[in-house]
This record gives sequence, structure tokens and C-alpha cells, in this order.
Amino acid sequence: MLTNINVLDLSRVLAGPLATMLLGDLGANIIKVERPRSGDDTRGWGPPFDSTGESAYYLSVNRNKKSVAANLSSPADRELISTLISSADVVVDNFKRGMLARNGFDIPSILAAHPQLVWCTITGFGPDSDRAGYDFVVQAEQGWMAITGDPDGAPMKVGVALADVVAGKDACIAILAALVARGRTGKGRHVTISLSASASAALVNVAQNALVSGEEPRRWGNGHPNLVPYQLFEASDRPLVIAVGNDAQWSACARALGLHTLANDPRLLTNAGRIADRGRVIATMTARIAERASSHWIALLDKAGVPCGVVRTVLESLRDIDATAQTGIAPSVPGTIRMPPPRLDEHGAEIRANGWAAFTAPR
Repeated sequence: MLTNINVLDLSRVLAGPLATMLLGDLGANIIKVERPRSGDDTRGWGPPFDSTGESAYYLSVNRNKKSVAANLSSPADRELISTLISSADVVVDNFKRGMLARNGFDIPSILAAHPQLVWCTITGFGPDSDRAGYDFVVQAEQGWMAITGDPDGAPMKVGVALADVVAGKDACIAILAALVARGRTGKGRHVTISLSASASAALVNVAQNALVSGEEPRRWGNGHPNLVPYQLFEASDRPLVIAVGNDAQWSACARALGLHTLANDPRLLTNAGRIADRGRVIATMTARIAERASSHWIALLDKAGVPCGVVRTVLESLRDIDATAQTGIAPSVPGTIRMPPPRLDEHGAEIRANGWAAFTAPR
């Protein structure tokens, strides 16, 4: 879908590399520019490392790219980057404010010279901030940790660097929109994404709850502020989750569990009524589900059309999908894996010799 679209990746760590990997999955040509000797920070973020010494973290977001090592302080390398920019469709960077300009890459001047170029800058806290953008800090400051974890425990971060992931996907969306606009107008543009803005937007209904009620959202653990029952329960062998999203599902759920007293209680026929009587509903369900194994309840709930599932480990979940230790999880967009993540400067010689024509050779 993005065949012959050239993307110069000047980013590192997670959000930027994820955005460019998605573009690569969609068919774009990606050249990843890395620091000599050390490369992308995540090359050292391990263990685990694979048999060739590449970190799992780096491998997770860098397939479908070619790598060249270049130093911004080197005139020859700056010339190489300038040449690549001149024939690029998209440039992605996440340098600190002013870093590129101090090394001869003033973005407004570059866009004036190459008006067809789409440039995406990913920041931590917006274009006017010098603060480093780290997912953990963003999760803390944008309210995520305040609503995550046990109600009586400490604030907790999400188990994945999700602010980075959301920002990377936002960056990909913004780039695709800019390419569509360029197709209509012939002009590119500079788009800026920040982890903090992406994280705030991702609060969705939680933020809206606070705006409508004027009250601080609190931690619900594995419960839900707006739906009952919608949480984790312990079966006799392992935990499972039940996610009742409407009143018909509630009736089916209560009957599938054999809780006819609850199913026939008119006060519980609506979600608002179940929220008002959350304690009784959850306590009764908890006692019943603890009586039997998870497979027993899942079979009954599935048959009744009630959304549910056991809590699986990561390795258990990966058994059902297309994933490898070299190239990670198969594209979540309609794309393909054409190349494994590159070794540092693996394609340096051919890129220095041929530029973007390095992608015309058989892969």
C-alpha cells in the first residue's frame, strides 16, 4: 500500500521506531539512521538478547528497515543525511528541541527547500518543552497511574510502555493523513506528536467521567467504574474475567451461573441498579465462581453469549498467534514482514553508495 514511499527514521527507543515499523509493514522503504558504535538505545536494553546479541526490546519495533550508522557531528554524515532527506517522502525524528538545528538541520528551512516532504516530530511534552519523554513519567503525570492498580494499593503503571505505543500509533496516523493531504495538494507538512497529549487523549471515558462529574476517578483494580459485573473473578483453578456490557448479557450471565435470585431481582435489571448494588452482585458471583474450575464457567458463559475469558500468561497468548523471536508479532495492520530487524549499520555501505536505490535490489 505504501510501495515506493521513502521514510527516513531519525528516531530511537519506542514511539518513533514503532511508527516507522508500521509504515514499513504497510510497504514503505525505511532507512534507520543510528549512532555509530552504540546505535539505538534499545540495542542495549536487555537481557534477554537473541543468539546474535540483539535485544528483544530492539527486535520488537525495528523490522522492515535498513540501518546506516551516521554521526551528526560528521560533515560527511550530515551530507549523507541531507541527501537522503532530499529524496524522502517522510522523516520521523524524536530529538530534543534544538538538537537537529544545532547540527545543521533546521526543519522549517528543510521544508521550504522540499515542500513535498512530510516531517513528523515526536516529543515527550510538546514542541516547547525540553523535558525528556519517558513512558513511565508520562503515565505518572497524565493520570494513568492514579487510576491503575488495587484500590487500596499504590498507584501502578501499565505493564506495557503503552504511552509510547499509543503515541507511535498516533504518529503513524498523522503521517498517513499528511500523505493523503499531500496527494491532494502536492504539499507536505510538519506534524508534531507528544507522548503526553497521546496519553491524555487515551484516558477517553475516564477523563469524560471526571469532566461530567467533577470528581476524581479512583482506582478500581480489576473492576469498572461504569459497568457491573465487569471484572476479574477467581475460579477454583485460575482467574477469569467476565465483561457484561448490557442488560441482556447480565440476564444471560446470572442464569448461566445459576444465580436465579439475582437474575430475577428487578432492581438489577439495569446497569445503574447493579452499580448501586455492586457489593452484593460481586460477592454473590465471587462465591459461586470459586466453586468450579474456570473451564466449567467459560463453557457455560460462552454458550450464553456472555463476554468472558481466562487470564492467560503472555506465552499462553502467543501460542495462538503468528509471532517469532526474530520479527515479533505479525503486523496488526494489513501489512507484511519483508525484512528482519537490521544489525547496526548492516546496510551502511549500500545506502552510502546507492541511497534510496538500495531498496530496488532484490530482497
